Amino acid sequence: MLSEQTDNLTLSAQNPKLLPAAWAVFRKDVRAELRTRYALNAVALFAVSTVVALSLGLGPLTRSADLPLIHAALLWIAILFAAFTGLARAFVQEEEARTAAALRLAAPPIAVYLGKLLFNLALLLLLDALTAVLFVVLLRVQIGNLGLFATLLLAGSLGLVAATTLIAAIIARASVKGALFAVLSFPLLAPLLVVAIKGTALALEGAEWARGLAPLQVLLAYTVALFVASLFLFGSVWEA
Repeated sequence: MLSEQTDNLTLSAQNPKLLPAAWAVFRKDVRAELRTRYALNAVALFAVSTVVALSLGLGPLTRSADLPLIHAALLWIAILFAAFTGLARAFVQEEEARTAAALRLAAPPIAVYLGKLLFNLALLLLLDALTAVLFVVLLRVQIGNLGLFATLLLAGSLGLVAATTLIAAIIARASVKGALFAVLSFPLLAPLLVVAIKGTALALEGAEWARGLAPLQVLLAYTVALFVASLFLFGSVWEA
């Protein structure tokens, strides 16, 4: 089985039409999302509601040694739960619209995975930007090292979509999609969140790049591991 998956992955990687097919899947999902705005509205509403509730409930927190860590934890929790409402949508909409079978015939599995991954990443980066701006405006969060902060958000988001895109394909045909997506995703995402929160706290307190390199390397290694594993497994999940 592993040998067959490796052969399929090698053939897909050598296919010159793979990247255009993945780009076509991404463009199709973007057009479908712009027509319905289901995922955009869901993640934006959840992010705004969460940050507004935090600002009304907590207000500007008094400065203390733990304040960057608290802000970082609240930021990633808001991003995580808002992402749960939208990241599974890329595959769920294919099943609900009964277009999954046509997509299986039109594009190779790796192209479908890459297209969906790119769509989820674009959605998550929009969510990151919205949530970060709301935190700065409403919770008066001060970012000491903006470059490190943005890089850690990007690395954490890459890991998040690498872990959840395959799970979104697994739960697309389940009856309780939302609950199953969260249950399957959380064990995979717990290590990522711990590292992302600690790294983001360093960026908020203005640490130098040298101190932020360790969490950044862990996040990138996590992303590569999950991405490679998903490439090997996605064909079996998608064509099952």
